[in-house]
Amino acid sequence: MVPGMGGDTPKESEPKENLDLAAGRLKLGELGSFIREQRRGARLSLRKLSDLAGISNPYLSQIERGLRKPSAEILQAIARALSISSETLYVRAGILEENRDHDLVAEILKDTKLSERQKQNLIETYRNYVELNQYGGEPHERAASVQDMTNE
Repeated sequence: MVPGMGGDTPKESEPKENLDLAAGRLKLGELGSFIREQRRGARLSLRKLSDLAGISNPYLSQIERGLRKPSAEILQAIARALSISSETLYVRAGILEENRDHDLVAEILKDTKLSERQKQNLIETYRNYVELNQYGGEPHERAASVQDMTNE
């Protein structure tokens, strides 16, 4: 561009574009790291997860390294193979907006101190209690205090 002729100069538009590209790469890198972490936590090899998800081994490797942006369908297949919520991967990939309300299930899925089996059991128990409360299950009682227990 010729200086003084108006319009954006490359220097004016470059930082925003570079920032967007860097943010996109960072998001992909975080997604890939998360998938790798979940795969390792589930004790699956790259080859085994790619077989379970129905995608090629090299493609999964590129996703884990943050080099490829997988489609929603691929993320769903990976989530299914890892027995995790596809919504969790969609949020990490930037496909879905993160729900700003406290989401217990998402928090459980993020916890690295629990095994996948423990996470699924905890989520199932939580959902059962929620469902029970929705349909008038147990009456809402006050929890017993130490004083209640010692006065008996």
